[in-house]
Amino acid sequence: MPVFDYSFTVPAPLQAVRDFHRDTSALKRLTPPPTIVQLISIEPLAEGSVSRFVLWVGPLPLRWTAVHRDVTERGFTDVLAAGPAAAWAHTHRFTPLSTNLTRIDEHIEFQHKSGLWGLVTRLLFSWPNLYFMFTYRKLATRWFLRRRG
Repeated sequence: MPVFDYSFTVPAPLQAVRDFHRDTSALKRLTPPPTIVQLISIEPLAEGSVSRFVLWVGPLPLRWTAVHRDVTERGFTDVLAAGPAAAWAHTHRFTPLSTNLTRIDEHIEFQHKSGLWGLVTRLLFSWPNLYFMFTYRKLATRWFLRRRG
């Protein structure tokens, strides 16, 4: 099963990082162009909450249903319930390093489907694409937290 890890720090307290990720519009803010996020239904972040959305990659709609697990003050995991991959579990962990510095650790374990969707996810979730996506997320997280600060 492929694994992707990415870590970065943000100059913000743990509470601000947690609040940013609990905001139901965070997914839109963290998705790099040219991908467009269409939110179908997003429940407030809590154990067992469900998010339904479509990621538009050009004309290709990736319909996604995620269930939140292991929700704590220091992170959570999005688990794919339905979507383009055979499996996807994305864990977000927040570690305070000081009063105004927090490390965010992103860990993804995923599995491709066979056939056409497997080809699509192998391209979209390749290491270079995931690295680009999470570098964008790092910059966007820092930018939004700075604006809120």
